[in-house]
Amino acid sequence: MKKKTTISTAGHGSSDKKSPSKRMNLYANLAQKHKTKKDKDARERAEYLATLPKHPVKRFFYRLHPKRLAKYWFSKRGGLMALKILGVSILLMLLLIGGMFAYFRKDLDKIRPGELAKRVQTTVTKYYDRNDNLLWEDKGTGNYQLVVESDQISDYLKKATVAIEDRNFYNHHGISLSGMLRAMLSTASRRQVQGGSTLTQQLVKQVFFADEAGDRSISGIPRKIKEIILAIEVERMYSKDQILSLYLNESPYGGRRNGAESAAQTYFGKHAKDLTLAEAALIAGIPQNPTYYNPYNTAGNKALIARQHTVLDYMAEQGVITKDEAEKAKKIDILSTLKPQTEHLENIKAPHFLLMVRNQLSKELGESVVGRGGLTIKTTLDWRIQEKLENEMKSFFATGRPDSVRISNGAATVEDVQTGQIVALVGSRDFNYTGFGQDNAAVSYIQPGSTIKSLVFAQLFDKHDSKQAYGSGTVLADENIDKLYGATLRNWDNKFMGAINIRRALALSRNVPAIKAAYIVGDGSAKPVVEGIRRMGDPNYCRQEENAGGYGLGAAIGACGTKQTELVNAYSTLARMGVQKDISSVIEVKNSQGETLKKWKDEGKQVVDSQSAYIVNDILSDRTPGLHGWMGVNGVRTSAKTGTSDKGSQPKDLWIINYSPALVMGMWLGNSDTSVIGTSASNYGMPVIRKVMEFAHTQVYAKEGKWKSGQWYERPSGIQTVNGELYPSWWNKRQSQSTEKITFDKVSKKKATNCTPDGAKEEIEVTKIIDPLTKKESITVPSGYDANAEDDVHKCDDTKPQIGAISYTNSGKKYTINVDITAGTWGLSAIEITVDGKSIKSSEITSSGKQTATVELDTTGAHTVSVTVRDSAYYTATSTGSIQVH
Repeated sequence: MKKKTTISTAGHGSSDKKSPSKRMNLYANLAQKHKTKKDKDARERAEYLATLPKHPVKRFFYRLHPKRLAKYWFSKRGGLMALKILGVSILLMLLLIGGMFAYFRKDLDKIRPGELAKRVQTTVTKYYDRNDNLLWEDKGTGNYQLVVESDQISDYLKKATVAIEDRNFYNHHGISLSGMLRAMLSTASRRQVQGGSTLTQQLVKQVFFADEAGDRSISGIPRKIKEIILAIEVERMYSKDQILSLYLNESPYGGRRNGAESAAQTYFGKHAKDLTLAEAALIAGIPQNPTYYNPYNTAGNKALIARQHTVLDYMAEQGVITKDEAEKAKKIDILSTLKPQTEHLENIKAPHFLLMVRNQLSKELGESVVGRGGLTIKTTLDWRIQEKLENEMKSFFATGRPDSVRISNGAATVEDVQTGQIVALVGSRDFNYTGFGQDNAAVSYIQPGSTIKSLVFAQLFDKHDSKQAYGSGTVLADENIDKLYGATLRNWDNKFMGAINIRRALALSRNVPAIKAAYIVGDGSAKPVVEGIRRMGDPNYCRQEENAGGYGLGAAIGACGTKQTELVNAYSTLARMGVQKDISSVIEVKNSQGETLKKWKDEGKQVVDSQSAYIVNDILSDRTPGLHGWMGVNGVRTSAKTGTSDKGSQPKDLWIINYSPALVMGMWLGNSDTSVIGTSASNYGMPVIRKVMEFAHTQVYAKEGKWKSGQWYERPSGIQTVNGELYPSWWNKRQSQSTEKITFDKVSKKKATNCTPDGAKEEIEVTKIIDPLTKKESITVPSGYDANAEDDVHKCDDTKPQIGAISYTNSGKKYTINVDITAGTWGLSAIEITVDGKSIKSSEITSSGKQTATVELDTTGAHTVSVTVRDSAYYTATSTGSIQVH
């Protein structure tokens, strides 16, 4: 019988391997174990779910409990889920970044040197007046090539630009993480915002985001991401020298001067490669604020030189120049080497106005948008009125009269009342005048003096108070209030006029009543008054003083600086019966594709009650009674206000505001160096105002239906008239005054005394008012009278005139009466002789002596003769006699 042999198939030479059945059992056990674990997990899962609330919303918030969330994410299950999420997020982020790089990279063609040269070529911008008359074709800087190669740019300018804009330029790859972090921390801490952009990022902004410069809504994270991506790509595509050259060819350097070559040609008349260290440092500092640092903007010259010095200091610190070189460059009077601006303004009309418009649009639309040109700009200017204003201003100074009172300069602005649009503006006596002709005094800060008082009193009339309201007849005594004011306060004539009403106080430009008005409006503080003036259309009044530490109640009499254009606009608010509209100089701006970039909108808001505005307009019209007032305009009814600002005890600025329901004109006269003017110069500007306003109204606005002869403001309903004065509807006579009769002396105009003769006495009804500020009683009397003093003309021992014996002679029925008159203390004034009560002689006399009178009598009997004589002090003497007719 043969023995059975078992053959293993598990492997060669392995006699200890398990049989197939055993292996199968092993797999089965593993599967069973896995199944058991799976069942266990499922069971635990089910048990966990069973503990949750059944309602879906409650279940959701139950799971969000911090302890349960922590338990999940720190479990094996939560950890696996976190790894999955992280992996997917990284993948999506890489895909997103890659996609963004691919998408934005297509724009890089714009920055290629060849394309850049095509893109920044000068394009003409055209300026028109409101009637489509061409005023100027701004052709930029000339016909020379604007884009130049790297070797055509001064090394000084390259080094200066890197020093001031991006000192780590040669060490980064397009972005600076430390710079961005510093900028974010600076902004978050509300300190001065610091820029975190590299020079490469700035180049990207100029090329790709220039059209968005004036639109702050197009900013934030998306644009920043695009900026960073493009900056990295630019660094990858170009060398540092190429990037720097692109930046210097693209950067704005003020006005229409994009690019270093253009700036060098414009300011110094040389190529960019020939710039000196001082010139390069000046130009390198401009791009941070091209409008303000524009060397032709005299207001920013001091800051520009300070920035140039900073550039030189940075260059020395970074070792690209020596300290000695920096100090030598600082000592150069670089501004004196600038080419005159007029060389770049060929054929320009209304230069002050148009350059003002260009600067304004640079701020609103962006320096690059205006710098590239190709714009069509329709301004608010009316060339007819502008030409008249320019001619009259030049003629005025040509007469030599201003020189006689030490006035060398002037500026004027004319604004359309209904729209707030400037229709004419000159910033100096002549744009081409040597020295200061190109400076625009119409937008310079100058103290307006008493012209600001109208805006203060408008706010006082607007004050609705249950205890006290105010009108043109309200008395604000002109008195010493130094203790209340906290300083010495005097009027221009160094006198006080006592109890005068607001009409006279404003018309005569008294300081004390204006300070009182401001005190009442602001309850002792000047801030509410200044804020009210700003709301009325003068938004920067007292702004410089506020930034320098503050201002006081002197703001109510013009002790702060203002811009002429804005002061004129505030008066337009009065002329619009309290409706404020922003001043404007542009109607529409279109780009080369015909797209509208800016368009004027007629928007306004009521900031002063119409009754208050009307009362001020009425008061100021007292100064212009038709053709006979020195502040009047022939054929046009206007209101007017003057003002002066002082330097020490001498005037240095003269202001005149003249306005109607159609137009407002403001004029300043003075000196650009702020030196004093003559004290007799108060009305020197009226010839210009009178001629311009007459022409604008009768020759322009009348023909266009914007004004008609005799036009005046419609009187608002509710205004009260009391004793010839105007009060708003909320004024109540019982709130503030009472009346009584006082006996005055006709000669001294003061209260009568026991020594005052009866003939000199007169009884006048006066108004008694308690001053709302000092609480003193004030009495309102007719002009010239003084209720606070007694008659000091008459003395009790004065000698009265005397009448001698009355005699007569006759020739038939004609009787001649003779009488001797002797004067007393005062000179004789008048005599009257009557017979039987009928006057036969009434005449003036001036000296002692015999007086005669002839009368014809035919009735027999006695006839009574009476002689009365009066002297200049109203002393009288009377004597009687008789004539016997037979």
